[in-house]
Amino acid sequence: SGYGTSVGKISKMAAFCVRCVGNSKLSNYMQLKRVRIIHTEVLAQNPTALSPLYPPIVPSLTARSKAAKQRRRDEYYKKVYAAPSVQEKLRLLTCLQRLKYVVNTQTSAINADRWYQHFTKTAYLSGLPEHFTNSGMDQVAETGDIVTSKALSDPDFEELKSLFCTALLQENFYMRKRTPFLYRTIEHYFSPFLNNAVSALTTLLAAQNPLLKESSLDFKPQVNFYWMRGERVVPRGHRKGSVDPIRFQIDDHPHSQIRVPKQLPEFVPLDYKVPAEVPVIKLEPDRLPLFKRQYDNHIFIGTKVTDPCVYGHTQFHLISDRMHRGRLTKANLEDQIEVRLRANAISSLFAWTGAQAMYQGFWSHEDVTRPFVSQCVITDGKYYSFFCYQLNTLALCVETDCNNPRKNICWGTESMQLYDTVEENDVKGFNDDTLKLLVQFLLYRPKAL
Repeated sequence: SGYGTSVGKISKMAAFCVRCVGNSKLSNYMQLKRVRIIHTEVLAQNPTALSPLYPPIVPSLTARSKAAKQRRRDEYYKKVYAAPSVQEKLRLLTCLQRLKYVVNTQTSAINADRWYQHFTKTAYLSGLPEHFTNSGMDQVAETGDIVTSKALSDPDFEELKSLFCTALLQENFYMRKRTPFLYRTIEHYFSPFLNNAVSALTTLLAAQNPLLKESSLDFKPQVNFYWMRGERVVPRGHRKGSVDPIRFQIDDHPHSQIRVPKQLPEFVPLDYKVPAEVPVIKLEPDRLPLFKRQYDNHIFIGTKVTDPCVYGHTQFHLISDRMHRGRLTKANLEDQIEVRLRANAISSLFAWTGAQAMYQGFWSHEDVTRPFVSQCVITDGKYYSFFCYQLNTLALCVETDCNNPRKNICWGTESMQLYDTVEENDVKGFNDDTLKLLVQFLLYRPKAL
């Protein structure tokens, strides 16, 4: 019985100890719980205490994975966004050299205008904007937004006409010139004529258009533009299988161009819904054909970024003998005469206006907030074609073009004949409408003036 009593006491003491231990654990748990509640209240009052203790895990900059490639791309974009100046931004955008397609402004390819529209996301509209039509001229003349050829009196217009005829006779009658070399006829006779005509026109029309007084006239300038449109898979080499953007470069050499310090007004609003569609061509540019080269990427409007005249007004292009309409007619390519003129205008004006926009700090990931406008006259000395271009978007790469409804717009006319023939000291069949339209182009100016 004594042994049983002692065992019972021991069991009771053990149960009591277990209860005590349990109560102590419970009390410790409640104390910890209370401390956590107090801690969370402190964190709620001071949110900065929630910052992580260690930096996030990011992909390597040197790995070959997709995540690493995306990180390298993001780091590059951050550098471009944070560029302190336009010069530094242009350097970053053009520093990487890869094979690129060189787009020729005066090409002999068949139906090149549709390809060029696809490369530049340009919709072509036949005719000129409202400002240059008869109804638009009457409307604008009332508001005073622009000066048209109607602002010129008859004596002034006759003086311009006499000047043009004199410039033609100077090169075709008064001067004795040697027979030009092969494929140099247009350059031999009409390049000096266009030099004299453009210089005289800008000087005489400066009285009606004050913008021309502050303008800069360039002869044989250089215009370059580099951009990316679409993507492809690298077919061979050590980068086989990589997905690369398709790169393009335009190296243009117009006959002359007029640059101004103030931007020309827009023809249509920035988000205007264009009725025409941009052709979509799914073939590679090699089929046009275009050829790839690798050299320095250039973005240049004909002058440096620091020049005060960084906006374009009007370009003048003199076509080569290989594109002369007589030569194309003999080759049964009459339908390609206007096609090649359109391709020339689209590529040249896109390069010029695109470079102007990038001089203002815009690029494919920072799209334009206002349209950029330029004009173009393409001639062989006898026939003149007039084009207007409005740049509405630079977001042409795959990443930025997926949900971009904007389109660049090009307006153009058919070729207009300036005169019939030059016989001795007389110009036969001079067309006043062609000269009036040329004057109208040069008198276009911002509303503030």
